[in-house]
Amino acid sequence: MSSFLRAYLVDPAELRVRVGSGDDGALEEALAYFGPSLDRSDEHFADEIAQGAPTALEALRAVVHGGPFSGNEDHAFQYGYAYRRLCWLVGRPLDVDSFGPFRGDWLEVVDDGLKAYGITAVSVADFQYGGGLPAELPSCDVPSCSAWPAEACRKAVDQFEQAEREGRTPAPEREVAEAVAEVVGWLRQARRRTGTDIVGFVS
Repeated sequence: MSSFLRAYLVDPAELRVRVGSGDDGALEEALAYFGPSLDRSDEHFADEIAQGAPTALEALRAVVHGGPFSGNEDHAFQYGYAYRRLCWLVGRPLDVDSFGPFRGDWLEVVDDGLKAYGITAVSVADFQYGGGLPAELPSCDVPSCSAWPAEACRKAVDQFEQAEREGRTPAPEREVAEAVAEVVGWLRQARRRTGTDIVGFVS
């Protein structure tokens, strides 16, 4: 089975005022932006919804209003996707050409590539294994989520640039080198936007 990584530059303050805020204006903004795609999502998850999972709209409303949430763990994925939609709404999608679709331990392979370039402050595998959903949302395995705080992004760029200055620039396989270059591009964008996190989802 293949997986996809999606990543966003996000102002955490903007995101916080939408998750659990109860702000109907924030909900209406999301509906105006995602309207037709919510229907397509419901078609995709029709079997799960028939078994009691919330619709995409119901999940989005619950995330904005802080509940109510289904008590069934099998339904929690809908809240994860609703949170991803809010990240997309308030943030900026990043290019992820090297990360979808992928199989197996690709994220760990890229992490090894990052380390070869001196980058240890961030890990793309964290997006698959990290528990990054806000604490007030039900946890789910898919989509998985984690965030790289702004300070970690800045430190990672510093590590990479230090390695460049010292000539520690290995020549890994082309695919790994391309993925590392893509990640460094994300990090530099985050550094240019003070206080911006990178939030990633794997599904």
